[in-house]
Amino acid sequence: MFVVLGIPARGVDAAPVACTALSQLSIANGTVLAAESVGAGAFTPPSPANASAYATLPAFCRVTLRLTPSSDSDIRVEVWLPASGWNRKLNAVGNGGLGGTMPYPALAAAIRAGYAAVGTDTGHVGGNADFVAGHPEKLIDFGYRAIHEMTVAAKTVVTAHNDAPPQRSYFASCSTGGRQALVEAQRYPEDFDGIVAGDASWDQMRLYAARVALNVFVNRDPAAVIPPAKYPMIHNAVLAACDAIDGVKDGVIENPLACKFDLVSLACAADDRADCLTQPQLETAKAMASPITDRATGVVLHPGRYYPGSELGWGSVGGPVPSGESLEGMRKIVFQPGWDYHTIRGAEDVARAVKADHGLLFGGDPNLTRFFSRGGKLLMYHGWADPLVTPDTSLIMFKQINDTVGPAARNSVALFMVPGMNHCQGGPGTDVFDKVAAIDQWVQSGVKPQSIVASHLTNGVVDRTRPLCAYPTIARYIGTGSTDDAANFRCVAP
Repeated sequence: MFVVLGIPARGVDAAPVACTALSQLSIANGTVLAAESVGAGAFTPPSPANASAYATLPAFCRVTLRLTPSSDSDIRVEVWLPASGWNRKLNAVGNGGLGGTMPYPALAAAIRAGYAAVGTDTGHVGGNADFVAGHPEKLIDFGYRAIHEMTVAAKTVVTAHNDAPPQRSYFASCSTGGRQALVEAQRYPEDFDGIVAGDASWDQMRLYAARVALNVFVNRDPAAVIPPAKYPMIHNAVLAACDAIDGVKDGVIENPLACKFDLVSLACAADDRADCLTQPQLETAKAMASPITDRATGVVLHPGRYYPGSELGWGSVGGPVPSGESLEGMRKIVFQPGWDYHTIRGAEDVARAVKADHGLLFGGDPNLTRFFSRGGKLLMYHGWADPLVTPDTSLIMFKQINDTVGPAARNSVALFMVPGMNHCQGGPGTDVFDKVAAIDQWVQSGVKPQSIVASHLTNGVVDRTRPLCAYPTIARYIGTGSTDDAANFRCVAP
């Protein structure tokens, strides 16, 4: 039971608490900073650059919280409560990168769909790792505690405001948010009824270290660097070889596992040209398309690779410097801010990175028996063309969950690989689909989805729909009708 300050303890005849009165609500491990009614279209985000995106928001009650589960915690949380039309469900949203900002776009999407919504800054400000040094409790907050504490507090606020708890609670996010999703199922199986984990960067420290090592190899010599102008050449060659395997030539590789393109076919016969790869460049391309390996010792640093169709995004990891998040993590969690990443020592420093956070950013426990046994559902998805978090992270986790849990996992976990989708979104594939609606329908009906209709938009207009198929099935054209219409495809075994 919770207590509203200045109001008697709530009993069976308690009434809903008005929005502004929520400022007096007693919250475990924290306080309410403010509670205000926001009129339709009146929300102004802290960053005015995207203010127009919130013009269509319905009216809602905005509750801001400060949670302090440890003496060094400072977790900021926002709970958004629909002024009308609440669907009696809670949608918690996660974060990208190193957190440090409130996920306002995801909160807005949830409130538009009729959910009570909650998000957090994960306990620090700024999308960097400056918070780590000297603050082990803040790393715990970022690793997993902020999401759990946020969820507990949100349920208290929702229950008080509506005099009823949410009938269902869901978590949905991508990238770091995908790791947060997996960790919730692992550590706190009672928090959510359904969880959506997209492009999950679990084993995050290994990913950071391996990506830095790959970047150093890619830039080992100026002659080995693939000029970005050659990425389209490589990509077009891959499409020419593999695009039509699924029966439709549409600029998207439906099943990259079936693509056997040999990069050697792009080798220059003589001097360097725009339409071929020199021998050093070819070795770089092979490294991008293979498990990340310490080239000096042959030790595999990370089993993941970047799949056919991802070539246009190779600069994310293989650009002039390592990806910003990877470099931040290595410099400020493993080493020191001034660490020279060129000195990375392959397997040795990957092992050091894995140990540095004491498992807080791992999220790789596949034993989800407790979550599944109470009816929890896990929907995973990953872009096949993701050039940042290798698709193998989701493929490996999906297999490990099934192998570990056994038959009980069959109707409890599903993986949807998204052809042509980059990291979480973007790319030529059908990357727009309602993940929360899919998990909600699954939880409510108990019927595991075998396909989800997804769309591709150009300038905000849908120009293609396709079914996303439950892995390992793939979408196959039936042979008649528009190839831009999902109705003309079926999910079949590859």
